[in-house]
Amino acid sequence: MIKLKETIVVEGRYDKARLANLFDAPILETGGFGIFRDRERLALLRRLAQGGGIILLTDPDMAGFKIRSYIAGAISTGRVVHVYVPDVYGKESRKAAPSAEGKLGVEGIEDKLILEAFEKAGLLGTPCEAPARPITKLDLYEDGLSGGENSAEKRRALCAALHLPARLGVNSLVKVLNSIGDYEMYKNVLESL
Repeated sequence: MIKLKETIVVEGRYDKARLANLFDAPILETGGFGIFRDRERLALLRRLAQGGGIILLTDPDMAGFKIRSYIAGAISTGRVVHVYVPDVYGKESRKAAPSAEGKLGVEGIEDKLILEAFEKAGLLGTPCEAPARPITKLDLYEDGLSGGENSAEKRRALCAALHLPARLGVNSLVKVLNSIGDYEMYKNVLESL
């Protein structure tokens, strides 16, 4: 088990049970969309962010991104680390049918992919240093990944190549790119597409 000082925030109890096998850390569930009505839980998340910090790990589907966005927007101070698991298509073993988007949630992702996601976020081993030349929104625009024809498709291709969720918007993608690599890595991946 890997010991973490931050509290891991996940959507539901199956996600919590899944991560409890990998991490020695407090794990708090949002109750899915219940977080939108639960002022006490949101206040707790704010306090935890100001203390040791929180790690947001939601499913890579639309619901997961709505929950993540809501929590991140509601916490104005403190440390919030975003961990993104890649889009993996399939069906969780406990379910009769795949989700509406056909993607596995946190509970269905392999250990290796979860650990890689935590490593990319700088939570395992040595923390990531700030890149010498950060990647900016202007870089994405100039490279046709935002504000242009087929830019969403190009972003999805970049995300797929980096094993990131396809649903990342421009602002989130810039943050994630800077946390997992540098400008040179970004350009190398773009050239390989």
